[in-house]
Amino acid sequence: MAVANSEFVVERTWEPDHSTPLRWVWSYVRRNMNWVVGLFFGAFGNAAFAAAVPLLTGAAINAVRTGDRDALFWAAIWIVVGQLVRAFVQLLRNFSSEVIGQRLERDVRDELYTSLLGKSMAFHDSKPTGDIMARATNDVREMNLMLNPGINLVVGSGMFLLMPLITAPRMHPQLLIVPALYLLIYFWLVFDYLRQLRPTTTAVRESFGNLNATLAEAIDGIETVKGAAQEERERNRFSAAVAKWRDAFVWQGDVEAVFLPVLLLGVAQGAGFIHSLMLYRAGAINVGDVVAFNGLLLLFGFPTFTAQFAYSQVSSGLAGARRILELITTETDLDENARGYDAPMRGEIVFEDVSFGYNGTLNALEGVSFSIRPGQTVALVGQTGTGKSTLTKLLNRTYDVQSGRILIDGVDVRDWNLATLRRQISMIEQDIFLFSRTIAENIGFGASSATREDIERAARSAQAHDFISRLADGYDTVIGERGVTLSGGQRQRLALARAFLTDPRILVLDDSTSAIDSATEDRIQQAIEQASRDRTTILITHRLSQIRWADVIIVLRAGRVAAVGTHEELMRSSEAYRAIFAKL
Repeated sequence: MAVANSEFVVERTWEPDHSTPLRWVWSYVRRNMNWVVGLFFGAFGNAAFAAAVPLLTGAAINAVRTGDRDALFWAAIWIVVGQLVRAFVQLLRNFSSEVIGQRLERDVRDELYTSLLGKSMAFHDSKPTGDIMARATNDVREMNLMLNPGINLVVGSGMFLLMPLITAPRMHPQLLIVPALYLLIYFWLVFDYLRQLRPTTTAVRESFGNLNATLAEAIDGIETVKGAAQEERERNRFSAAVAKWRDAFVWQGDVEAVFLPVLLLGVAQGAGFIHSLMLYRAGAINVGDVVAFNGLLLLFGFPTFTAQFAYSQVSSGLAGARRILELITTETDLDENARGYDAPMRGEIVFEDVSFGYNGTLNALEGVSFSIRPGQTVALVGQTGTGKSTLTKLLNRTYDVQSGRILIDGVDVRDWNLATLRRQISMIEQDIFLFSRTIAENIGFGASSATREDIERAARSAQAHDFISRLADGYDTVIGERGVTLSGGQRQRLALARAFLTDPRILVLDDSTSAIDSATEDRIQQAIEQASRDRTTILITHRLSQIRWADVIIVLRAGRVAAVGTHEELMRSSEAYRAIFAKL
């Protein structure tokens, strides 16, 4: 089942099967059929040449008893040759499984990353970043290990299980009894083992995700933790998460410890030895057959002892696959709408009875209606929590309205091609995100074709060029994650430069000069005035100079439009505006 909605989609020549985790994994594996054939051929060859050793050993013993030196010589030669060939087919098996596993990890990681880019903000708001990171790294790696060594050992051991069934009846038909009974009981025990193992491996993967989320949250909020002197409390939270992870591992270990096929192996080898001796005493087989048959039963040791690890690895990989597939198939609220309206914007904005609330509640905006003409500068004012920032996030469909509609140039934003819509709307928020990359890369983030001259011109317009030039590496200076190595004012000027460079038709400034001193603000104000010419500009601000400068002021109160007008009109007619203005 493919995901119905996605904000970002990569065209594929094929679509993986998302119906179940197992089918999803197989849809990737089957794209490497040459290597799958290599895996099975190598596994069968390895088992066949391993089975040849006890058969040739039995023939050698018979040759010693009869004094046939030539037969003894050739038995020894064939054992040596067989083991040399076995080394090559075993290499083929291991190499094939490694290639399949590495390609699976690569392809799954690619699909997951693309899927995460296409999820809506509502999705990301509900998922801890640490847990997503655990799935994208550790769970994907577990899927690789599921193929190699997991499936590699399962297929290899499966071929070892077949050899006694194929070769033993050639000595005597009754010698099929013990291997057949062993396999029947073995598969039943393994099935029950996997049934018990599944919840434990799922618990291990989930507890690791919770552990990672706890760690990521503490590191991301380290300034708050230290500021409130809560290091001990966070250490205790992390210790509790580690304890849950440990308990899950212990639970898995308890299940693995009770692996009954190991006991079954001893019983089968003992029963096989007694049965072969009985047939020997009856004259049905010779001494060489007794040795060969019991040597074949020793082949059961490899699948028995490796199964305890291999099936655990397979179960863990499938648990990781379930967690990753859960992310990929979670439907997002927004659609890329690749065939939607695609045209240059004029910048006309109309809100028609718009209501919206986070997590499905109608409490952020209710019944909001207003219109903005192309090229107008509009100031949104109101007390904290009145929905100003929420309103702007509906413009570029960071979130979708729950009722009503928003029109840009007369077209519902939901009918626009999402990429076209967002390319022509630039938003600068108070909480600015900068990447751990060079300053030039951060400024040019929204304009991949921008030259260094374009970037410097935008930086000059945003009053950022001077401080950038004073840095050791200038525009090639790598800044820390979120721009922690820069001051608040410097981050905001870089964000302004990024917006100027993309040349949007609608510019949203959400308190974007709050961290800038008065002298710098005057220079940036001039740049903003120049940038806002011939484009629609929405200001969310508490600065009087910017409010006065706006063509239209929209006053929000408790998620509703309380008044609309110019500064002079609102000072005369709106008590809510006068109250805000008086506090400013």
